[in-house]
Amino acid sequence: MADEGLASLTATEAGAKIASGAIAIEHYARACLDRIAAQDGELKAFVHIDRDHVLAQARALEEQRSQGRLLGPLHGVPVAVKDIIDTTDYPTELGSPLASGRRPRHDATVVAKLRAAGAIIIGKAVTTEFAYYHPGPTRNPRDPSRTPGGSSSGSAAAVAADMVPLALGSQTNGSTIRPGAFCGVFAIKPSHGLISRAGVLTLSPKLDHMGAFARSLDDLALILDVIAGPDAADPDTRPFAAASFRQVEKECPSAAPRFAFVRSPIWNKADAETRAAFDQLVKALGPAVAEVDLGEGFAEAWDVHRTIMATDMAHHLAPFVARGEPSAAMRELLSHARSIKALDYLVALAKADRYAARLAEILAEHDAILTPATAGVAPKGLSATGDPAFCTVWTLTGLPSVSLPLLRGQDGLPLGVQLVGAAGQDGSLLRTAAALMRTVGEINARCATHPAG
Repeated sequence: MADEGLASLTATEAGAKIASGAIAIEHYARACLDRIAAQDGELKAFVHIDRDHVLAQARALEEQRSQGRLLGPLHGVPVAVKDIIDTTDYPTELGSPLASGRRPRHDATVVAKLRAAGAIIIGKAVTTEFAYYHPGPTRNPRDPSRTPGGSSSGSAAAVAADMVPLALGSQTNGSTIRPGAFCGVFAIKPSHGLISRAGVLTLSPKLDHMGAFARSLDDLALILDVIAGPDAADPDTRPFAAASFRQVEKECPSAAPRFAFVRSPIWNKADAETRAAFDQLVKALGPAVAEVDLGEGFAEAWDVHRTIMATDMAHHLAPFVARGEPSAAMRELLSHARSIKALDYLVALAKADRYAARLAEILAEHDAILTPATAGVAPKGLSATGDPAFCTVWTLTGLPSVSLPLLRGQDGLPLGVQLVGAAGQDGSLLRTAAALMRTVGEINARCATHPAG
């Protein structure tokens, strides 16, 4: 296989070829590094990468394989790591000069799990400043004049540009789903508490989630199998049923999935093209979809989220902000936080729990909520990261969500379809997503065969 083809392998494909001896780990790593060298000058997905260190990891893993030692599920597979996630072999500078030179003494739990599974930590991916709105230098591989989204911008771009098959991100509002949609890759924000955040920059314990990017649903299930699980260092994590996410994702549903199409109170934020695309998708899915209104109470959800996020971020980022001047966007958030009363914060937490209870009722009757991942395709310009509004409610309530690159918008750019599942049912959500993709594929095939029909 040509080196260019190696770099475009999914993690599942690469892992199988490595395990069988069809490709050498060092050869595969060089292919990914060469792709990064060719693309990253323009796209700027990485902030820290060390070619010699990557090849040293590859040679050590190849030696393990040649000795017949038991291989982990990601043995020899490169993974990019968002630069708010601690790594002992690379700096973790949080997207801000206020954290310049920061060198963690311990790996984050997710990084330690990746290493134990045989993954190559290929480098640190660009994040926005403290994973908030002030953008980094990363460009969108689908159109470099457009934003890749935030805050996991580098992670999404690296996967979309075939630099790596997998990348870690995070989400406190829309920081995984939005860049996944803008860059046209698969992205997952798992259930709150499914994956440890120990060793990851804390913004809001209530809202912070880990995230992952891949070029297939199989790969999302694969990385969840590696990094999910309880961790005493993160008290919000909890045990879950031990069934493999890959196994559940591959299962055939016992019945056709039922979807709740949710426009939400911010439907007017979606551009006309997005509204039309989703109306067409819902029509094509027919009786499998029922339109569901969240109710008037949800109109406040975006303010509730901002109250929690601003308060928590002002608290947790105080040691960094004390060192110097952050961006204007961060200063505005911190100023807002100072106006929030303790009672307002507690009321916001209580409202979030009530929203979660209402969504649990909807998801008891439907396999997933169907809704846009973003208001439209990636906006032009690099001075902003796009609106996360279509992700806010699901982050606030801790529900798992995925972005699927199923639709196309202006100039053929990706338009993400977001599915939201019940809390703790991440495997079932992936299974439902796989069923939706098969259904859309069948619809597209019929339309191609009978274009007038």
